[in-house]
Amino acid sequence: MSEIGQVAYLALLALLAPFGAHRLRLLWLRVRRPARTEARTWRGPLPMVTVQLPVFNEANVIERVIDAACRLDYPADRLEIQVLDDSEDETTQLASRRVRFWHARGVGIRHVRRASREGFKAGALAHGVATSRGDFLLVLDADFVPPAGLIRDLLPPFDDPEVGAVQAAWEHLSPDATWLTRAQALFLDAHFAIEHEARYRAGLFFNFNGSAGMWRKDCVEAAGGWQSDTLTEDVDLSYRAQLAGWRFVYRDNVRVPAELPSSLRAVEIQQSRWTQGGIQSARKLLPRIWRQRLPMAIKFEATAHLVGHVVHPLTLTMAAALAATGWLARPGFGLPSSVHAAAVLLATVPFVLFYGAAGSIRKRRRLGRRIVEALLLGLGLGVPLTFAVLRGCGGRETPFARTPKRGFAPTVAYRARLAGGPALLRVALAVALVGAVVNAALLGLPAAVPFTGLFAAGYALASRESLRMPPAPAIPG
Repeated sequence: MSEIGQVAYLALLALLAPFGAHRLRLLWLRVRRPARTEARTWRGPLPMVTVQLPVFNEANVIERVIDAACRLDYPADRLEIQVLDDSEDETTQLASRRVRFWHARGVGIRHVRRASREGFKAGALAHGVATSRGDFLLVLDADFVPPAGLIRDLLPPFDDPEVGAVQAAWEHLSPDATWLTRAQALFLDAHFAIEHEARYRAGLFFNFNGSAGMWRKDCVEAAGGWQSDTLTEDVDLSYRAQLAGWRFVYRDNVRVPAELPSSLRAVEIQQSRWTQGGIQSARKLLPRIWRQRLPMAIKFEATAHLVGHVVHPLTLTMAAALAATGWLARPGFGLPSSVHAAAVLLATVPFVLFYGAAGSIRKRRRLGRRIVEALLLGLGLGVPLTFAVLRGCGGRETPFARTPKRGFAPTVAYRARLAGGPALLRVALAVALVGAVVNAALLGLPAAVPFTGLFAAGYALASRESLRMPPAPAIPG
């Protein structure tokens, strides 16, 4: 049995190694490839631009995003704003009031309501495209606050008729509020400053991020339009557009601030949607990507990107293995100290370099603390994101669950999706991992402590955050 455990442990380490190596490769591309230059000014008459604000029950932020969109620095006769409102609460009244306010001041803004919420966000955007007057479509989620010059910053690259979309970087409204926001900010810093910039510099495919980006309307329509058969309609359309020959541009120097989820439950909802949708997109798109005549570098990177979420079941399996064997008389599978040291390096060094570089580029303070928090949050999300991967692999249809915004009281439906088995499993693993660390220390086997301790800290921190959440609100009767 000992030999079987050793083989399984080493196999898990071998399966996890490519994910760290991929982070290092992206960092290498970001450093070694020269920055690309695009047109900085728009030549000719300014085109018609439609700003699309897809919203659903966004009472806390709807007025803010409408006001920011209406203050964009662009000629009024060239600007159309669509509030694509599928809400079922007071958001509709708030939006209607702000639309009337700005319309009376000469802004071309429309409050668009559909008969049903069919297709969720993708359906709302598709409906907006069908009725839009703009040649270009700027998409902004409700929790974003665009700077006044955003349209003028994103428009110039479209002077190249082959450019189908231009993506701006996400900035953060409150990156230092809590350890959760610090960790999420670093995740997003790395995604934009390293991943997007590396792929863009290397001429690889990258995705529109659902907000803070502008599309050429012809590109959206030529690629087949918005489709709702995945939970990441932005990734889906991005790959279909690039497979159709359109080129994407990333502008890292253009930053659009947005709200970061302020509770662990909100983070889980957002990350689970992205994870499940990513796996769904992989199932939908990878066969087409590998059939098409493309450079192998594009195919391999697209595969690494779209299937990257499978790391979560692997880390969860590793956590369970460490928790189980940590209670034995010989924790750590009886392997030599050098193997455990290599495991710690494998699990930390690539990600420390990756997140450290991103934080340095974004000039984040107390970077060491942020890196540790990001690593622990990534591990602590292992249980819900594993369930999201399984849903994506199984082809299960799941409603689009929007990310709760600040001050939002989660409904019973949200709680039901995140309570029960997954929550109990995370707490159980946290207890077992902490016990395994103590047992290894008491038995005088320090080599097994660091790697198990890393997982124990991540699961314990996430479990503590879950227990600190307020109880579900009472249901009026």
